[in-house]
Amino acid sequence: MRPRLAWIYFTRWIKRRVLPSSLFGRSLLIIVLPVALMQIAVTYVFFDAHWQTVTSRLSQGLAGDIAWAVESYRDDPGPAAFAKLSSRAEESMGLSVALQPGRSLPTNRRSSLFAPIDRSIQKALSDRLDDPFWFDTTRYPAYVDIRVKVEGGVLRILAPRDRAFATNGHIFVLWMTLATVLLTAVAIAFIRNQVRAIERLAVAADAFGRGADAETFKPSGAREVRQAAAAFLAMRSRIQRYIEQRTALLASVSHDLRTPLTRLKLELALAEPSKRTAGMKRDLAEMEHMIDEYLAFARGEGGEAVEVVALRGMMEEVGEGAARVGAQVSIAADPALTASVRPLALKRALANLVMNAALHGDRVEVSAHARPQGGVEILVDDDGPGIPEAQREDAFKAFNRLDDARNQNEKGVGLGLAIARDVARGHGGDITLDRSPLGGLRAVVRLPG
Repeated sequence: MRPRLAWIYFTRWIKRRVLPSSLFGRSLLIIVLPVALMQIAVTYVFFDAHWQTVTSRLSQGLAGDIAWAVESYRDDPGPAAFAKLSSRAEESMGLSVALQPGRSLPTNRRSSLFAPIDRSIQKALSDRLDDPFWFDTTRYPAYVDIRVKVEGGVLRILAPRDRAFATNGHIFVLWMTLATVLLTAVAIAFIRNQVRAIERLAVAADAFGRGADAETFKPSGAREVRQAAAAFLAMRSRIQRYIEQRTALLASVSHDLRTPLTRLKLELALAEPSKRTAGMKRDLAEMEHMIDEYLAFARGEGGEAVEVVALRGMMEEVGEGAARVGAQVSIAADPALTASVRPLALKRALANLVMNAALHGDRVEVSAHARPQGGVEILVDDDGPGIPEAQREDAFKAFNRLDDARNQNEKGVGLGLAIARDVARGHGGDITLDRSPLGGLRAVVRLPG
């Protein structure tokens, strides 16, 4: 079982740390990796089955000619015989043979960058020569320098490189490399074009989710991508029709509910003042407030256009409303800090948070700053009783009123935090609750850039 777990952890590590995470990277890997492996395999087979065989035979042939030259010199080392030997080797074999009297073999040798060349010549000369020898394949571009120890000196032979090994190997490798680069470039061009269509679809979906205009988006790319884009456009149209129908229905409901409320308020205004009429007026005011809350929660601000607004000005307007209920409100934000938001929706969300803080605390601090990873963060702190950590997520549920002192205001219907989070998520962000440095509750509003 342990080897299996180790294998599972290893594959997970490979997926997370080694393999690319983007669609472009993975698609490129799927195409380029097999091509590269195929090219490597073909190159290996070429050198193993063809190039090395040809090189070995050429080296053996060259070693045989050198062995003939050495034996001929040994049979008759005279000057006339050597001149005849050198002339015959030059004309028949293309070898330049020279005698270096009194010389000895070099003690060092530079190795070729391509090791199989040296190995092939070394093996061929060792098989055909009994005398000590030395060779160098790097000194001269067109020749191989071979020296053999003979009596009285060194016999030096310069042989053309194409007589020692096949010289077209590097050309084959060059063509294979160019083919791989060309195929990779073509794959990058085609994959990038397909991935760009998916990226545009993701941008359009994100913009629609945040309420931004994405009317310029058109399906493009492969058939499957166009199908997904067409499905997104159809879904967007259905959602927009649903929002329009819901907005019209809620406007009608709002009108129908406010008409009898207005009549009741008028009748109470004309009635004789008494404790009963005062209580009824309070009930009507509370009912009107509750209707406003319900309609605001159900309607949202989805039809509002996105604008770039200065956050400090909006925070100051919201803070003025909270100050009127007796709270001490302080604002901290860079005047140049802006965000692309639906102004009325965000202002309503901030008003809910700040008023909630003002109703339960004496001090309220509202601050905003840019996030290092992009977007902005707005903090609303108070010195009130706060909310226990276990109940913070429950506070965002619609119509939920907590049992502690935090939520015992008579006007609230349990929709303030729900509306605020709905607005934040409608912008592509979120709201979380935490303990405030002031001792009460901190509401953290995160909005994307």
